[in-house]
Amino acid sequence: MKDKIAWIDNLRAVACLMVIMIHTTTWYVTNAPKVGEHTWDLSNLLNSASRVCVPLFFMISGFLFFGERSAQGRHFLRIVLCLAFYSAVALAYITWLTPISQGISIRLILQKPVFYHLWFFFAIIAIYLLSPLIQVKNVRAGYLAAVTLVLAVLANPNTVDQSVGHFHWLPLNLYINGDSFYYVLYALFGRAIGTMNTGGRAVSWLAGTVFIACVAVIALGTKKQMAINGAFADTWYLYCGPAVFIAAVSLLVLFKNVLNARILPILGVISRNSLPIYGFHALFIHFMRTHHLDHTDRPLLDIPLVFTLTLLGSLLLALALRKLDKRHFVS
Repeated sequence: MKDKIAWIDNLRAVACLMVIMIHTTTWYVTNAPKVGEHTWDLSNLLNSASRVCVPLFFMISGFLFFGERSAQGRHFLRIVLCLAFYSAVALAYITWLTPISQGISIRLILQKPVFYHLWFFFAIIAIYLLSPLIQVKNVRAGYLAAVTLVLAVLANPNTVDQSVGHFHWLPLNLYINGDSFYYVLYALFGRAIGTMNTGGRAVSWLAGTVFIACVAVIALGTKKQMAINGAFADTWYLYCGPAVFIAAVSLLVLFKNVLNARILPILGVISRNSLPIYGFHALFIHFMRTHHLDHTDRPLLDIPLVFTLTLLGSLLLALALRKLDKRHFVS
């Protein structure tokens, strides 16, 4: 879209930063026996607060393409070229800098991404394909609240099972299966909330409070589940889980209300380069973690260092790529 929407750009940039934070802290939350309790708690909190990143990307896409405008041929071309280009970059990295078998990666390239973070490019294709068929109507906030309660909480297959004696009451069975349903639902909510009048200081305070509460639920739920299982479990980390869903909706409302006047300078730079930053960032983190360039024995140094180096390295590559890619097919 030629006309920039300030809150969209600000939100996209923050979602991009959250992606980097998730992958920066993953080593700590999945290696609890090797780190101290306080370190694990900090990493868990940062990871929990960033879990809304991918849902936000789907919501932004829904806002842009589930209205009067829909994805066009150039959008499909761009996403396919991005998938091909960043898969090739990841494959080159695997071949030259890791012991991972490139043969397996190539053989399964249509079933799973070459590198773990590239799954998003596969998932977003479905949103683009559906966009010409969908034009979201204006709806009331009460309706969205009811849909959230039923589909995102009560009937969400990712909701933790609840029973009273032998009576199993959560989640309800509305025959919802697979994450794709929720990716589309995120896109639908993105458009519905984006066109809704959500203004008002009280609404903003409520959205911020709900987001913080959801982050606390995700963090505490993850810690409790780890204690039950005796090992890390991603039960509360799932992008389509009820707490993550509500947190994503809350943060979208908050940004739409509070950061809608102008694009903040630093966030503007990150937003303009968010696609290549996303494409490159995982390789930086993987390289540092597997080549002993991190400092996991000093987490208060390691987390900000890995995060900053990853962001700066990915941003520099993104800026260089934009110089070469004049038509922005993959940048």
